[in-house]
Amino acid sequence: MHEIICPHCKKAFKVDEAGYADILKQVRNSEFDHELHERLELAEKDKFKEVELAKSNVRNEMQEVAATKDAEIKELKAKLDAGEVARKLAVTEALRAVEKERDMLANELEKAKQDNQAASKLAEAKISANETAQKLAIAEALSKVEKERDELKSNLKQVELEKQLAEKSLKDKYETQIKDRDDAIERLRDMKARLSTKMIGETLEQHCETEFNRIRATAFPNAYFEKDNDASTGSKGDFIFRDTDNAGTEIVSIMFEMKNESDTTATKKKNEDFFKELDKDRVEKGCEYAILVSLLEPDSELYNSGIVDVFHRYPKMYVIRPQFFIPMITLLRNAAMKSLEYKTELALVKSQSIDITNFENDLDQFKTAFAKNYDLASRKFQKAIDEIDKSIEHLQKTKDALLGTDRNLRLANDKAQDVTIKKLTRKNPTMAAKFQELEHKGSSGTEEN
Repeated sequence: MHEIICPHCKKAFKVDEAGYADILKQVRNSEFDHELHERLELAEKDKFKEVELAKSNVRNEMQEVAATKDAEIKELKAKLDAGEVARKLAVTEALRAVEKERDMLANELEKAKQDNQAASKLAEAKISANETAQKLAIAEALSKVEKERDELKSNLKQVELEKQLAEKSLKDKYETQIKDRDDAIERLRDMKARLSTKMIGETLEQHCETEFNRIRATAFPNAYFEKDNDASTGSKGDFIFRDTDNAGTEIVSIMFEMKNESDTTATKKKNEDFFKELDKDRVEKGCEYAILVSLLEPDSELYNSGIVDVFHRYPKMYVIRPQFFIPMITLLRNAAMKSLEYKTELALVKSQSIDITNFENDLDQFKTAFAKNYDLASRKFQKAIDEIDKSIEHLQKTKDALLGTDRNLRLANDKAQDVTIKKLTRKNPTMAAKFQELEHKGSSGTEEN
């Protein structure tokens, strides 16, 4: 028999072994369940608070962290969710094992009640051992969950530290760039505010000329860089740059135009307003490149980014800010130096070609003169042949006429030879008498002699 004292009324009463064992079992099961429930509840609350805090931090950090950290935070959230699931599974499995073991022990205890007191004690021992095992299983599960929670906390802190360092680095970098840009803009605005419209343009030209003259002797000893004063074609640029080697072969030539305006100017000009005129000046002055040094459109991201080529509209034309003036000349000159050898060879070939061309021109000139003289002589020879042919034809006609005359003379001679006094006097008695008289006188004179 066992004596039990009521905690409320302090009254003592006795119970047998079976009742005592039953009460002890109820108390132990109740205390165990209560303690287990409280610990699980506390663990759940702590875990929930920590998870909620971690999720809140991750949510806030995800809005600011760089794109490179997105994958890591997603991975950490996945791990966190996996840890939550694992914890719940571990608790569920532990509860299931405890409940199963408890039911088994309850069944065994019922059997022990019917058997004997020894069996009851054995059951109590088993219950005690089971409680210990349950506590160990719960402690192990909680330890595992806490370990995973600590790892997640450590990873989150590391990511947060990396994020803060990256943010600080980016912030410092952009603050420095913004400060430098603001200072440059402020200096430029102060300078423009003190200048008139005419002085603004002249100041940019003077700036470029001064910058070039500072390095002329060392970097460009053979270069020509002077203002373009030739307006015979109707327009002119600001400066012409030409550089040659020691042999006088041109390396590169550039037509420069400098454009600037005050912030208070009512009508704002654009860079493209000057492209056509600049290209025309480049072509008329025989320059290879055209460069617009401009402070126009100060807010343009395109022109503020560096050297801008406008080859798609005008060949070999660039737009630059004043700070790229010297680097641009150096860049074009160095690029042209690589082809200087080819230019020298080309000049030599051109010189030889000119000599050959001159020889060919002289030969062509001789051929032309000779052909002209030959043509003239040929025409005169042909004229002479024609005249000879005409003379021959005339002589042939004369010959024919003479031959005709000779024939007529022969006929006349024959007729003359055929003429006799008898024929002449046959029908003319008077003449016959005269001839007889003359004949008679002649005969008489002969006799007298």
